[in-house]
Amino acid sequence: MKSTYIYTIISNFIEQSHLNKIEEKGIEKIYEEPLIGIADAEDSLFEKFKDTEIIGPNHKSPKEWLKNAKSVITCFLPFSSQIRKANHKPGLPASEWLYGRIEGEECNKGLLQHLVKEINNLGEEAIAPVLDFNFTEEAVKSNWSERHAAFAAGLGTFGLSKSLITKKGCAGRFGSVITTMKLDPTPREYENVYEYCTMCGVCISRCPAGAIKKEGKDNLICKKYFDEKIYPKYLPYYGCGKCQTAVPCETTNPNK
Repeated sequence: MKSTYIYTIISNFIEQSHLNKIEEKGIEKIYEEPLIGIADAEDSLFEKFKDTEIIGPNHKSPKEWLKNAKSVITCFLPFSSQIRKANHKPGLPASEWLYGRIEGEECNKGLLQHLVKEINNLGEEAIAPVLDFNFTEEAVKSNWSERHAAFAAGLGTFGLSKSLITKKGCAGRFGSVITTMKLDPTPREYENVYEYCTMCGVCISRCPAGAIKKEGKDNLICKKYFDEKIYPKYLPYYGCGKCQTAVPCETTNPNK
């Protein structure tokens, strides 16, 4: 019952919020129907993420964010077809994608704030790590990873591009809230970190920076591309998303 209520809160916000549209760009909807997953705050994966070869010791566990944490709520917000298809053309990012990336993140943050407030109204504690003053975001590693939280919560597995592939694909944004509310965890229907990826390599040819190889993605090469090509041209907007669009995993799990 509680999980259903949480899903209703998230779904209604995305359906009704003015933040989920960009009228000046003619974008009627940034995100389509969301997916949600629940992880146990004491899931051993959160400690595993502290391994140097995964994220690193600076990554904080749910209980380091919220002492009495019991659950981690994660959601995937799939970009609308209008935003995705505009970015199919090779090369520099489409303006629709850039607006969807930046304005869409404001919508994502608005959703997280709303969810925290609703949980508080139920008499429980909640925190969205990416909105907390203790959150640190670095080019390669941060002290909380939305994608890894989503992996732990059963939403999907990683691909060559390091995007997380869900049953609704990888083109979208992730968000999470840690709470003292006890919720039933979502079963993880996978064992392998790359189980949903077919290793087809289409994202390799889609990457304008050449950051993706058969061995995976080099985040430093990706960062250099942003520093040299994206920020000077588009700031305060930025984004790319070529590895998430016009690929087999754009809107689905290609291994199903």
